[in-house]
Amino acid sequence: MRLTEFVDFESIKPALPASNKRGLFHLLGQLAAQRLGLDPAVITAAVAERERLGSTGFGNGVAIPHGKIEGLARVWCMVARLATPFDYKAIDGQPVDLVFFLLSPPDAGAEHLKALAAVSRALRHGPTLEQLRGAGSRDALAAVLMGVDERDAA
Repeated sequence: MRLTEFVDFESIKPALPASNKRGLFHLLGQLAAQRLGLDPAVITAAVAERERLGSTGFGNGVAIPHGKIEGLARVWCMVARLATPFDYKAIDGQPVDLVFFLLSPPDAGAEHLKALAAVSRALRHGPTLEQLRGAGSRDALAAVLMGVDERDAA
């Protein structure tokens, strides 16, 4: 699966103001709900419930909070760079500054896993992380993400 198949490039946030997980999930839930026409409380609760199973802090300053949402038609992802990194309780103990907020319909098990794998694959590439951190705008972040698909297709 390619990032361009599920990342909402219009929803990329280059400097999201959040200082803890609870605030981050609330803010992302609000933004996703506005974009998708869904209940923000449902989104926030689903992601928080998944987080209780174990941290979605992927390592290298990246988190991939995710959840399954009733009423969602397809896999959807919002990308955010945090204005200030914070302790996310990531597996490597590093503060998080890049967030991939992934939502899927309840019956999209295989597609959900493919999307998680695509994000994971992209973010294991050190130069991509550097480019994402150095991008100064939504358009620059989008260009880096589109470049991942081009690199993976080659």
